[in-house]
Amino acid sequence: MTATLTRAWQGVRWYLKEFTGEANWDRYLAHCAEHGHTPMSRYEFEKQRTDAAEKNPMSRCC
Repeated sequence: MTATLTRAWQGVRWYLKEFTGEANWDRYLAHCAEHGHTPMSRYEFEKQRTDAAEKNPMSRCC
């Protein structure tokens, strides 16, 4: 029972991180560590991501 709840919680947590974009930050930090780059600040990362989304709008409601 506990293993099932743990797996369910991990699934919900993964989904929320993907949905909110938090996983992008984690992947960016892993990429920087793998290639020996100094990562930019979280603010700079989010600003760059937002700017890129505004310059290349996709089909969205807002």
